[in-house]
Amino acid sequence: MNLSEFRAHYEPLIQQELAEQIQMLSIPASLKESMHYSLQAGGKRIRPILLLAVLHELGQDHPDALKVAASIEMIHTYSLIHDDLPSMDNDDLRRGMPTNHKVFGEAVAILAGDALLTYSFGVLARLNHVSSDDKVRLIDLLSVAAGAEGMVGGQVLDIEGEEKKLSLEELEQVHRLKTGALLTYSILAGAILGNAQPEEMVALGKFGEHIGLAFQIQDDILDVTGTSQELGKTAGKDESSAKSTYPGLLTLPKAKEKLDFHANEALQAVSVLGGKTSLLEELTALIVKRKS
Repeated sequence: MNLSEFRAHYEPLIQQELAEQIQMLSIPASLKESMHYSLQAGGKRIRPILLLAVLHELGQDHPDALKVAASIEMIHTYSLIHDDLPSMDNDDLRRGMPTNHKVFGEAVAILAGDALLTYSFGVLARLNHVSSDDKVRLIDLLSVAAGAEGMVGGQVLDIEGEEKKLSLEELEQVHRLKTGALLTYSILAGAILGNAQPEEMVALGKFGEHIGLAFQIQDDILDVTGTSQELGKTAGKDESSAKSTYPGLLTLPKAKEKLDFHANEALQAVSVLGGKTSLLEELTALIVKRKS
């Protein structure tokens, strides 16, 4: 199964799982509508697809895989809702649609993000086919990846870096946390569900680190070279926010060289898996060649 076939099979299942998870909640209608709006707005579903691809490459299947994948997408979606708020990036467009707070108001948007964040941990806690030890591993790793030691910490560094010229090392640290941490978690969650061996966990962790940086470098490049219509969000936002970016620090050609470096390092990291990495190779190509 190539990546196109893999995505065609699993993306509708991820979408269905997300809808069912929210539909079963007995919560205020406005809150449910706001949560559903952003979850069903589309997107590349890179994080859940990474989890499922790792599981596939390990030759494993798992009855709770879609639930874990959905919990990751809830975390990612919550971060986008909050990132678009006036107090953060102040954006009007996300995935080609009005941002959540433009439709439901800032208060409901904030609470919808809070609800998605907290509910995602409940989804993991109630998995039916995962051992108690592995549930704790999944919840613990997610709390690090999504919290102050990961994505949230990276967001703070990103905000504090506005109007400053960061060094390359400082910029990489922002993106290891803000973008890379949750991507790496997605990969490691797949490895946990797939009973990966210790050396495979190490290799997949390195793959995640390099993929996370490659993802963000391409984001920075697209912010310069893409249009709002292509991106589904406001183009040129980094420059208008006076953020340090890879093209800004390195020049656009050098940023593309850095992108290729991390893509190659990612592929080298998973070469120890014995050649059963075609989906991960295709996902790497997708991340570095995407246009949105």
